[in-house]
Amino acid sequence: MRKLTLSIHLAVSVAWIGAVAAYLALDVSAAVSQDPQTLRTAYLGMDLVVRSVVVPLAVASLITGLVISLGTRWGLFRHYWVLISLLLTIFAIAVLLSETRTISTHARMATDPSTSTEQLRAMGTTLVHSIGGLLVLLIILVLNVYKPKGMTRYGWRKQHQRLEPTRKAKT
Repeated sequence: MRKLTLSIHLAVSVAWIGAVAAYLALDVSAAVSQDPQTLRTAYLGMDLVVRSVVVPLAVASLITGLVISLGTRWGLFRHYWVLISLLLTIFAIAVLLSETRTISTHARMATDPSTSTEQLRAMGTTLVHSIGGLLVLLIILVLNVYKPKGMTRYGWRKQHQRLEPTRKAKT
């Protein structure tokens, strides 16, 4: 069961990174294009990718990560790298969910035929958030691959509680 959960977690986490990269490509298109049709298409694509792919993968990554951390020796609060990964994931999802409103607004404006070319060009992009989000996800990936040493106070306490009966039995 652990390997199945780990496989699902790896798949959705890597897919989340890929979906953010696809979103970033659309975001760059919206940032550099002056063509109204390209802008309309980019904003619609960004909304579709976020709602249908990025958000579900982000939530799935968080849930499967929680299940794995609670079911392995790493624990959820024992090691700094797990705790930092959790906090960064929650932060990334919070920013993502707050940005979905902006993205949906841009998509609604892009579908409205009365939105002028000037209004489309003035809408702006979410490049700062998409680049930042991708960087955060890559940091989480590196943390989870390298698993830097360092236990939290809770981790040290749990480790000593586990070793204490062994020490008492030897004396």
